[in-house]
Amino acid sequence: MEALQPFLDIFLHLDNHLGEIISQYGTMTYAILFLIIFAETGLVIAPFLPGDSLLFAAGALAAATGALHTTLLVLLLWVAAVLGDTVNYSVGATLGLSVLQRFPFVKREHITYTERFYERHGGKTIILARFLPIVRTFAPFVAGIGAMNYARFVIYNILGGLLWVAVFIYLGFYFGNIPIIKQNFSLVIVGIIIASVMPGVIEFIRHRISKAKV
Repeated sequence: MEALQPFLDIFLHLDNHLGEIISQYGTMTYAILFLIIFAETGLVIAPFLPGDSLLFAAGALAAATGALHTTLLVLLLWVAAVLGDTVNYSVGATLGLSVLQRFPFVKREHITYTERFYERHGGKTIILARFLPIVRTFAPFVAGIGAMNYARFVIYNILGGLLWVAVFIYLGFYFGNIPIIKQNFSLVIVGIIIASVMPGVIEFIRHRISKAKV
């Protein structure tokens, strides 16, 4: 648990850490945020990055300090999200499940769960997955493995990326600096994580129940 402490601290105090990055790196903060969002959506080895909460924190700081331009933030991180999914799709189409041998820490159960999610929701998974940690990272990879039509994938990718980035940045922008939320920012981040994970938990329970009935 001690080894996880620094990671948990970053997660729960994103507003403070992001504020430090802004004061230290200025406009380079855009590039740092771009790389984090790209990595979380584009690399199957990085599903642990804090996408939802990072976008919320960035929106809140854009409103509080004016150091980040909200529209520019949305546009840049939208591009990062779309590029990330595109790279992930290409890796799935090119390497397939051999990634499991090359990167043994990529868990097979995450891929299996995402495949089941696909069976239930079809192509809309690319949009819905944007709001689900873990699934967000593996959905485009599984789409590539399954040879989902690329033109169809691109449409879902562009729409899903914009919806995800805009929703969380503007939520942070309009609500992140309300006194009660600002004073309890860590709890809000935990709430975002729980709200993001809950659909996946419900889906998992539903699958287990239906499997038990067979």
